[in-house]
Amino acid sequence: KLLEYQISTGGKRLRSTLAIISCQLLGGKIKDVLYPAAGLEILHNYSLIIDDIIDHSNLRRGKSTVWSEFGKSIAECIAIDYSASVFLGANLSKKPIAISEIFAKTIKTIVDGEILDILFEQEGRREEPYVTKNRYFKITEKDYFKMASKKTATLFQTCCEVGGICAQGKKKEIEFLKNYGFNLGIAFQISDDILDIFGEEEKFGKRIGKDIEEGKRGSIVILYALKSLSQLKRKKLQQILKKEKIQSKDINTAIEIIKETKAREKAISLGEKYIQKAKENLNFLPKNKWNKILSEIADFILKRKK
Repeated sequence: KLLEYQISTGGKRLRSTLAIISCQLLGGKIKDVLYPAAGLEILHNYSLIIDDIIDHSNLRRGKSTVWSEFGKSIAECIAIDYSASVFLGANLSKKPIAISEIFAKTIKTIVDGEILDILFEQEGRREEPYVTKNRYFKITEKDYFKMASKKTATLFQTCCEVGGICAQGKKKEIEFLKNYGFNLGIAFQISDDILDIFGEEEKFGKRIGKDIEEGKRGSIVILYALKSLSQLKRKKLQQILKKEKIQSKDINTAIEIIKETKAREKAISLGEKYIQKAKENLNFLPKNKWNKILSEIADFILKRKK
């Protein structure tokens, strides 16, 4: 019951799908990639369990998060179990050592990104000395892309790479798949940032304004808004993000301030550029129905509501 809960909450299964389709695109069979793909889906859900504990999130996919449902200590135990299962998936592949190494590097990179995301928070975690001493009070777009690359894009890249390896693709083919996945992952994070502020809670499955509630500056929408606001409004938004306890009325005020800017349109435009960069790599890969599906997945990323 404990282990099934996170997986049973649903999700898009996008990452495992990318691995399977990437494998098929290069002529591989589903049986060649099935277990590593399952490992990748478990890896993603493992990161979500931890992420929800870190962010104190009570809701994901419209349901209670694991720690909210069973308690923090049990959630941490479940996460450790998931991490072991990731490598069981790799071990059941034809190239267990190579795929296990990729999985290990990916987890380490995601953790680096998660730490950056925490350090981008403007307030809170006063009981955590490392965070309070090393916060980023000035965050650039370069900082944002470093965080998004590590926390989100690296897993998308890995999914496509593993699919290519399982199909025994050529080195250049796998590089094109990796580039497709990486750029898709950046666009996905941008889309998440947009939905966090402008999404519909029932469809998104998470509380709207969660990034604001956590005082996060690691959002491209918030970064763009701060850049274009008047000095008075910028100060007001910064004051909200730096509050020790951000209330619902603060979140609503912040969203209204952001809506006065072109941050959403700029973020969408940026996301579209990364989608285009992702799709350009497909021109150098076999032209088959799987190639077309990867192109359609790229188009879906910015149109999604959850």
